Amino acid sequence: QVQYVESGGGLVQPGGSLRLSCVASGFTLSMYVMRWYRQAPGKERELVATITNAGGTIYSDSVKGRFTISRDNAKNTVYLQMNNLKIEDTAVYYCFAPSRGGSWGQGTQVTVSS
Repeated sequence: QVQYVESGGGLVQPGGSLRLSCVASGFTLSMYVMRWYRQAPGKERELVATITNAGGTIYSDSVKGRFTISRDNAKNTVYLQMNNLKIEDTAVYYCFAPSRGGSWGQGTQVTVSS
């Protein structure tokens, strides 16, 4: 059964950093494109970052230069390092492999507030 378990969120001040983790199970993460999404209250889910199985990365304009997606295939885990966080980064963050599918995880809440 495919599962995604996100962790690492929390409350942080503007300019701070967080590192999110996503442990995938039920499939071999290294074989798939992995993505981080986020959903802010009252808004649609938004694609934030992508990492291909070859290690290439793509970012939305809103996070480019501040966020870094990476993967540890041995741990079946994908990460999102978030630096210089802004209030508008506040959202629930999810990881997902679109071509593998499965049910979305519960996500991890990131709140950026002074």
